[in-house]
Amino acid sequence: MASRLPPLNPLRAFEATARRGAVSAAARELNVTHGAVSHQIRALEESLETTLFERGGKRLKLTPQGALLLPAVTNAFGEIAAATALMKQPEAHGDLTVTCVPALLSLWLIPRLNTFTDQYPGVRVTLIASNDPDHLRSLDTDVCMLYGDGNWPDSWTRLWSHLKLFPVASPTLLNSRPLRSVRDLADHTLFHGDDGREWNTWLAAADALDMVRGRQHFMSDARLSTEAALHGQGIALGDTITASNLIARGELVVPFDLTVPANDAFYVACRPSVRQSPLVKVFIDWVFAALEETLPEPQASARTHLRGRGNRLVEAHRPVSAPAKRRATANPQRKTRA
Repeated sequence: MASRLPPLNPLRAFEATARRGAVSAAARELNVTHGAVSHQIRALEESLETTLFERGGKRLKLTPQGALLLPAVTNAFGEIAAATALMKQPEAHGDLTVTCVPALLSLWLIPRLNTFTDQYPGVRVTLIASNDPDHLRSLDTDVCMLYGDGNWPDSWTRLWSHLKLFPVASPTLLNSRPLRSVRDLADHTLFHGDDGREWNTWLAAADALDMVRGRQHFMSDARLSTEAALHGQGIALGDTITASNLIARGELVVPFDLTVPANDAFYVACRPSVRQSPLVKVFIDWVFAALEETLPEPQASARTHLRGRGNRLVEAHRPVSAPAKRRATANPQRKTRA
């Protein structure tokens, strides 16, 4: 591996020159002479057998080969700098403020929070239930876990997880009023964690969009609709992230073997200026590591097959004696799934 890597000092000279746009500026940053930087760049070009800069003009311009190399070099030096900072501060200490969509906070983050605080006992965490991207501009917020399209300008944003949606219900409710087909949903109260689009998407996939619906209630976020389902008051839409623990514990069941993709996804975001701070970095790394341990997509709790859209098999739930899993929602703003 090492034999395939260019020498480090020429890479530093190349990155600084490309970022600054001039050899003299790079020389001042690196505290070496103009000639030393020029020599290092020539050495790198000879090593790679290609030209990295277009000579001529007041500001150097990258060749296509140089433009290809620069992002990798920049990211590598950034990771080295971040690791060095962590080495100098092996134990994270201080205050960390995290905003998180309500359902994800209640049903996924809080149940796992002790694994973070046990690993980093010196961190004092403040958690705020919110899906408001305006927190990204607040100096009082360090990290945001948001549900949306990921388009928040001037922020560092990374996709955390896509999710799928499916009906969930209390096993007690379904033991007394079974769902033998998708059309039986008309006899149950439907709980919405949004304006109704999510249920419409699922019913369309089940070829039941024309179903006459009974009572429906609308909640401000999916956490509330899930709570209503937990209390046996009706059927809500769960998702593959927030419902996994509840289904695994048998508190909710999955009546049908049919899922649909959510319109948006979960993202982790923060201000670029705090991205490499030790506290923010350890939390973001932990959040992604914890996601790997989240239970897989739940399976339906029964084996009665019904035909859904496109001749797709849709499984209906029969009465059971054991409970199942649950899900959560959140979004104080336009986005309501979380």
